[in-house]
Amino acid sequence: MPRKSIPSTTLLAQVRKYFGLEQQELGTYLGISRQYVADIEAGRRTLTSKVLLRLAPLAAQLPPEAPARLAAPAPEEPPHGAPAPGPLEARLNTCRHQAAKLRRELRQLAAGQAQARRWQQVLPVLLAQAEAAAPTDTHAARAHQWLRSRQEQASAALHDADLAARYYLLQARATALETEAATLARQLESGGAQTGTKNK
Repeated sequence: MPRKSIPSTTLLAQVRKYFGLEQQELGTYLGISRQYVADIEAGRRTLTSKVLLRLAPLAAQLPPEAPARLAAPAPEEPPHGAPAPGPLEARLNTCRHQAAKLRRELRQLAAGQAQARRWQQVLPVLLAQAEAAAPTDTHAARAHQWLRSRQEQASAALHDADLAARYYLLQARATALETEAATLARQLESGGAQTGTKNK
């Protein structure tokens, strides 16, 4: 079984992790190879005074925290300044369009379920009437057979687990898109208000 690697706690590793740099990227900044960076982090080599001087400006920015915490991402902080409205408006329109399409599909499914429930309610009466007809009434016999078929269809529709799962998945997607659209709309309104204030 391969040994589990232990994260390096060297100053070089702390700087690299804190600023989200690859070994190659930090090596380029310091003027050393990626392998040299890897060797220093692994404890196979030590920092020379020249490399340490180059590293100092970045190392000075490290917060006074334990090395294990340096790699932890900072709390979410949005970019400074108002976002460009174009991409937000495009996504807002997409969300609204897709949500509306899903809601139409949901209404169709709900309408089918409502129809099945209506059939379930009236079928017992209709079947009783057809059964009470004279045995020689061929129309009543065909009607009875047709009503039985409708009864099976209504029962299947109301107990279709796959259809129920599809309904709830569509509902979840529509709700997520509507929530995203509302968030984007608020951001656009907020950005517009900021822009309007600046232009005054």
